[in-house]
Amino acid sequence: MAKLNVVLFEPEIPANTGNIGRTCVATGTRLHLIEPLGFRLNEKSIKRAGMDYWEDLEVIRYINFEDFLEKNPNAKIYMATTKAKKTYVEVQYEENSFLMFGKESAGIPEEILLEYQDTSIRIPMAGEIRSLNLGNSVAIVLYEALRQHSFAHMQMEGNLTKYNWK
Repeated sequence: MAKLNVVLFEPEIPANTGNIGRTCVATGTRLHLIEPLGFRLNEKSIKRAGMDYWEDLEVIRYINFEDFLEKNPNAKIYMATTKAKKTYVEVQYEENSFLMFGKESAGIPEEILLEYQDTSIRIPMAGEIRSLNLGNSVAIVLYEALRQHSFAHMQMEGNLTKYNWK
């Protein structure tokens, strides 16, 4: 069973983190938060976006990127950045992979990205748009990684029978 990890590097917008937390609960994914955070985790906007799922979220906090690396030695980290050569569908996500996303205003710092060029990924976009919403980006990449593992630990039938859908 593939267990995946979403890492947010210095997230700034509480609603984005709340939405991402809800996605993590729905997919059985761990959420890792690298400080400093642009908000407090007890803010209403996080709870509102994460709804009543926040208490079911497996969330781990780190004081900085070095603390994250120290506590996750040998982690296979995929860095989401608009600067990557490979798209998110061109890589094979391993079990226990870490999918890392940067802060909303600036992404992942260049000095970190330089160390992870081989595992940097991007989401293709048309035109001159700078980036997608963080919550959307996480969902896109996370669901591709889960698809590659055949959604192994997830409920595949959903609520179809509840609504008599076939």
